[in-house]
Amino acid sequence: MRRAILAITATIAGLVALLTFKSHAPTIPTATVGGTGAGVSSSPVSEAGPGAVVPTGSQAGSLPAGETAITGQPANTVYGPVQVQLIVRDKKIINVSILEQPESTLEDIQIGRFAFPKLISETVSAQSAKIDAVSGASYTSAGYIQSLQNALDHGL
Repeated sequence: MRRAILAITATIAGLVALLTFKSHAPTIPTATVGGTGAGVSSSPVSEAGPGAVVPTGSQAGSLPAGETAITGQPANTVYGPVQVQLIVRDKKIINVSILEQPESTLEDIQIGRFAFPKLISETVSAQSAKIDAVSGASYTSAGYIQSLQNALDHGL
């Protein structure tokens, strides 16, 4: 009899805890790559369209001298578009920003948080689009690589 009362009490306590749990809204990180470690930037550096090469002094008011912003075409994936923008100095990739990413579900956002820093880090290391996809984020990785290759084709 004691076990039954204990089991019922524990079940009720667990159910109350479960029902009162409030999940928090996801936040999207806004760090960048370039000396400080890998991260994701969700804000574009310029308002230039896909494939645009924006040298310093024109529309890219926040870019230091000698740096160029190159925006790749959005790559459509099963979960939504992925678009990247490169910051290039002396024909060398120094930074990658994520302009568009799948965000329709919490899982999409979590995959982006996990995959994009790895993809950005590999891009800066490899200096090309010949990078490995992130396991568990195959579609997102493929979209990133496709947009990255488009930007490289237009800018380097």
